[in-house]
Amino acid sequence: MALEDAISTHQRPKLEEYEGHLFIAVRTAQLWEGRLEFGETHLFVGTNYVVAIRHDGGAGYQRVRERLQRTNNGGRSGAPYALYLVLDLIVDRFRPVIEEMMDRFQSLESQLMSGAMRGRDMLEQLYDMKRALAALNDTAEPLHEITQNLIRLHPELATRELKAYYRDIHDHAVRVSRAIDRLRLSTSDAMQFHLASLSVRQNESVQKLAGWGALLALPTVVFSLYGMNFEYMPELKWPWAYPVLLIATAAGMLVLHRRLKKRGWI
Repeated sequence: MALEDAISTHQRPKLEEYEGHLFIAVRTAQLWEGRLEFGETHLFVGTNYVVAIRHDGGAGYQRVRERLQRTNNGGRSGAPYALYLVLDLIVDRFRPVIEEMMDRFQSLESQLMSGAMRGRDMLEQLYDMKRALAALNDTAEPLHEITQNLIRLHPELATRELKAYYRDIHDHAVRVSRAIDRLRLSTSDAMQFHLASLSVRQNESVQKLAGWGALLALPTVVFSLYGMNFEYMPELKWPWAYPVLLIATAAGMLVLHRRLKKRGWI
C-alpha cells in the first residue's frame, strides 16, 4: 500500500507506520524561476535509510546530500539526521514563498489605495492571491501534526540529540502557518475594502445622476405645462410672458443647482 501511495500523486499529508519502516507524505511549495510550484514528497524511513520520492519540479534535495557529506561519523549521522535535513529543507523553502506573497500583497495594496487599478482586474488578482494562500496553507499546516507525531511517538528518529531540531521544524511550520493566516486575513480585508469602494463610487454616480435629473426636471415640468394646447392659460396673452417664464425657470434651476452642489449631489 505504501508503494502504491508513493508512485501516485495527490496524496493526503500523513505519517503511517508499517512493520519496519515509516511512510511520510508531505506537500511542498517553492519558488522556481519566479513561479510558485507545488508538489509532493513521499518518504520511506527505516532504521538505516531514508528514501525520498519527489513529485514536483524545481530544485531537488542536493542541499541535503551536501550537508550529509559534510557530516562527521558522529551522533548526527544516519537516518534520523537525514530525515531531519529533508523536512528542514521542505520547511525552509516556505520562507521565500511567504516573502514573495507579502511583496505581491503590498504591491496590490498600494495600487488599491492609489486607485491605479480598479474594477474587475483588482478583484480577480486579490481572489487569485487568496486562492494561492489557501493552497499554501493546505501545504504547510499538516507539517505541524507530522513533526509532533515524530517527536511524541518515534523517539528512534527524534532522538534526544535531535529532538530540539525537530521542534525547530515544528516552530518554523507554525510561524509559516501564522504568516499565511495573516496574509489571508489581509487579503480578505482588501477585497472587502475594494468592494466597499466600488459600492461608494457607484452610489456617488447614482447621486450625481439623480441630481442632474432633478435639475432637468424643473424646466421639463414647466415647459410641458405650457406645451398643452389649452385655449385659456394664465399669462398666455401677456407680451412679456415668454421672457419672464424663461428667466424664472433659469433662476429656479440656478437655486436648485447651488443647493445640490452644496450637498455634493452634482
